[in-house]
Amino acid sequence: MINEKIPAHQSGFREYHSTTQQCHRIINEILKGLEEKQLCTAAFLDIQQAFDRVWHDSLLFKLKATLPTPYYLLLQSHLTDRYSQIKFNTATSVNFPILSGVPQGSVLCPVLYMIFTADIPIRNDTTIAIFADDTAILANKKDPQTASQSLQTHLNHLATWRIKVNETKSVHVTFTNRRIDCPIVTINGTQLLVQAEVKYLDLLLDQKLT
Repeated sequence: MINEKIPAHQSGFREYHSTTQQCHRIINEILKGLEEKQLCTAAFLDIQQAFDRVWHDSLLFKLKATLPTPYYLLLQSHLTDRYSQIKFNTATSVNFPILSGVPQGSVLCPVLYMIFTADIPIRNDTTIAIFADDTAILANKKDPQTASQSLQTHLNHLATWRIKVNETKSVHVTFTNRRIDCPIVTINGTQLLVQAEVKYLDLLLDQKLT
């Protein structure tokens, strides 16, 4: 039931999925563009404090629409009325409610995160690949302007999403056999760092995919 709610582009924490398969998916998409003499422009995004920014009210709304009532009520009890306290030397703060974040260290943590992020914006003219919170968006086009425009449109939609992207740690790479780069792209008004190579799931990808 839960697997039906998790989109195909999310490969993290799922049976019969691995980083190897996800890397193959990314590489195949890039190779397809290179073989068709296209440019593949891609944004590799750093999701800021991914598991800590899961908003409880929104997560519970999605869980209620996804799960049978008994399971929803159990998870609602698990997430609500949670409090935190800070202690420094002999000083102790008052208790304050925890309104976001999934309790880490349990098998529930990744499942709840995947349900929360299942509605990430997608587009027909781009490819999105996610492994847990490692997110890549690719656009294959013959014209560099058109490629960047497709990628930029997707990034604009992503900027309205609940999860926060760390713009300064995200990377923009153009994969091509031609001596040309696609125009820059931005997210939340910040230009993504342009690089000739990127590390994705511990695999180093350069512009010519060598």
